[in-house]
Amino acid sequence: MLTSRDLPVPERALAVGAHPDDVEFGAGATLARWASAGCEVSILVCTDGSKGSWDPDADRTELVRTRAAEQRAAAEALGARGEVVMLGRVDGDLVADRDAISEVAAWIRRLRPDVLFGHDPWRRHRLHPDHRAAGTIAVDALVAARDPHFFPEHGLEHHRPGALLLFEADVASHVESARAEDVERKIAALEEHRSQYETTMFINEGDEGGERERFRRRIRDRAAECGRPAGRAHAELFARLATDR
Repeated sequence: MLTSRDLPVPERALAVGAHPDDVEFGAGATLARWASAGCEVSILVCTDGSKGSWDPDADRTELVRTRAAEQRAAAEALGARGEVVMLGRVDGDLVADRDAISEVAAWIRRLRPDVLFGHDPWRRHRLHPDHRAAGTIAVDALVAARDPHFFPEHGLEHHRPGALLLFEADVASHVESARAEDVERKIAALEEHRSQYETTMFINEGDEGGERERFRRRIRDRAAECGRPAGRAHAELFARLATDR
């Protein structure tokens, strides 16, 4: 059940994803709308994306470089003017351990976001281990970043974001409205991840017609579906958690 909607546009937002393209899929339209209204949007990607290919002969070193460049281009397409942080953990091997939580907590303290986004770590039947781990890292890093006795070695002032929005949630409690142009910017950002056309977007790169348009229609239809419960033309849904408990 939706219990909240449309936060005031924050000064700063940080979105944490497991792989390049996860943030765009989960919160791209919201981030695009906020960025256009002056929010400083930053994106943090936990892994290097080195396993993001179905080609067994793919050069994984080159894939890491490609995916980092794609993420920067996607952020630009969203209008995000903040940091693009690539933690560089090995794709498929992400663990929510002390080091990873500390590293993300330090970025929360540096960037001081008013809103933090992440994967919902409690989603049922989630298959990919990196998505589970990235969600836990984001949630645990928020707790660590807000409390001064966690990781004092950072030498950074503690910081508590005012809201935590989790995408891919089984049960959404919060809706963020989006305009048609925000959805189109989300699509443009996703299409910067050209290395993922086959694996996550099901686009044959040589097909500039049917498959690409089907993908765009899927994103538009999902935005419309998310908007219906709130009486909005387009929206994205999240689980909203209090950050002071």
